[in-house]
Amino acid sequence: MAMIIDGKTISGQIKDELKEKAARKREAGVNITLAVIQVGADPASSVYVRNKKKGCEYIGIGSEAYELPEQTTQEELLRLIDELNHKEEINGILVQLPLPSHIDEDTVIRAIDPKKDVDGFHPQSVGALCIGQPGFVSCTPAGIIQLLKRSGITIEGKECVVLGRSNIVGKPMAILLLRENATVTIAHSRTQNLKEVTKRADILIVAIGKPKMITADYIKEGAVVIDVGINRDESGKLCGDVDFESAASVCSAITPVPGGVGPMTIAMLLNNCMESADL
Repeated sequence: MAMIIDGKTISGQIKDELKEKAARKREAGVNITLAVIQVGADPASSVYVRNKKKGCEYIGIGSEAYELPEQTTQEELLRLIDELNHKEEINGILVQLPLPSHIDEDTVIRAIDPKKDVDGFHPQSVGALCIGQPGFVSCTPAGIIQLLKRSGITIEGKECVVLGRSNIVGKPMAILLLRENATVTIAHSRTQNLKEVTKRADILIVAIGKPKMITADYIKEGAVVIDVGINRDESGKLCGDVDFESAASVCSAITPVPGGVGPMTIAMLLNNCMESADL
């Protein structure tokens, strides 16, 4: 039976480490505050924002919530970001995505000061990651590296396949794996002979956005499978991009959905907030 990689437990360990760091910072007179901006009342976004605020509270850093109505204009949002960029007491700025369709996400991401870009989405942060310079790393890929390392899974020298090429997960994930001396292939919806490609992977990371798409016949015997997807199946139950039961019959280790990658994203966001105080 495959080992279950427990993101809840590992993220709890990271949060406890951050709690100690935050206490030491406070003793040294350094206070850290994250500003969280949400436009509209998308239910999934509201859950994420609530969890981020709870995470800040747990580790002992401040959070300021800006809950803006759906009809907020792009100009109004950019004005708020500019104000927060100039507020010395704010260390990190997070704009919850997705934004309403009348607001351009790229413009908003670029407006955040890279020194406060705790999501790691600003082009400057992404560029720094590409060339190995210091900077914030996108939280989900950073969390996956921690999941692997803290589960005793060796990355160096392994054949890794990343299924998905988004700016938020797929691309930064591939760069982080390269940084760990893995051999990396990025596959996507246009990849030919997809099963042949994914079956080469010692570590398969799936962020394709299709419920239960990846079954046992995509997976090499004994591979490690990381499921980044979060979807709802026909009965409305949460599921990943991987068919868990099928995959677990062939892989050596697998993340569940929920309780795998999700909690790690918030833990790494909090880690980025802690690092923001040193910039």
